[in-house]
Amino acid sequence: MAPKAKSVGIKPTAKAFKDKSKPTDVRLSNIQAAKAVSDAIRTSLGPRGMDKMIQAGNGEVSITNDGATILKQMNVLHPAAKMLVELSRAQDVAAGDGTTSVVVIAGALLEACEKLLQKGLHPTAISDSFQRCSNKAVEILKQMSTPIELNDRETLIKSASTSLNSKVVSQQSSLLAPIAVDAVLKVTDPGKETSVDLKNIKVISSLGGTVEDTELVDGLVFTCRSAGSNAPKRIEKAKIGLIQFCISAPKTDMDHNVIVSDYAAMDRVLKEERSYILNIVKQIKKSGCNVLLVQKSILA
Repeated sequence: MAPKAKSVGIKPTAKAFKDKSKPTDVRLSNIQAAKAVSDAIRTSLGPRGMDKMIQAGNGEVSITNDGATILKQMNVLHPAAKMLVELSRAQDVAAGDGTTSVVVIAGALLEACEKLLQKGLHPTAISDSFQRCSNKAVEILKQMSTPIELNDRETLIKSASTSLNSKVVSQQSSLLAPIAVDAVLKVTDPGKETSVDLKNIKVISSLGGTVEDTELVDGLVFTCRSAGSNAPKRIEKAKIGLIQFCISAPKTDMDHNVIVSDYAAMDRVLKEERSYILNIVKQIKKSGCNVLLVQKSILA
């Protein structure tokens, strides 16, 4: 007769669940990593902020004091530090300025968190308190803020000049601020001031000029060279035609070979191709188009 099986229970040790040092170490590691990023760009803040020289992996060197640009080019690996990079990027998208300030403030708040954690406060209590402080700060800022109307151009220029005073081009703020304000006002639709698409404003750099040569063009500027050496450089009241296909003789979807036995047949093939392209050109001319933009090319 086989012996009866007995079940043996293993009592877990209580010590494995009482180790509270690991969560504390993780929090301190995250805070230190975020503070390192904040300290790296702290000295670039304000009118007397210093420029940063950044060397990319390919050896290209860039000099800037813009927080979003610096963080974008920094090789950040720590997850908590990456959150500060995303914070700066979100600030740049939402407001277009304050990218350095928001990271410095976040670093200062984390430094205060470190002191509160050392005193024994629970992280959730600290987070809830920061949330209440944030709501109160927004309330105070709304009370002390001064509303600006879009038709008040002088006040808008002063606001733009304030943002430019901490940039590399601060000396040219009196020239660039009116250009920036006028450019945004031209792409702003009445009643939709909060949803301006800045992609409608294109900044084109031209070699050989200086910042003083900057100008606002109310229209379209093409950087590519126009076809023909005698083509017009400026066209008023242009009627623009957009073509997204290649102007060429039609081709079949499958591979094929055309065997031509004599010159007369070859001449007929070329004549049909020219006739096809000429028909397209006549249709374009008939539409009254005086500026033609071809996405691909013209094979004639």
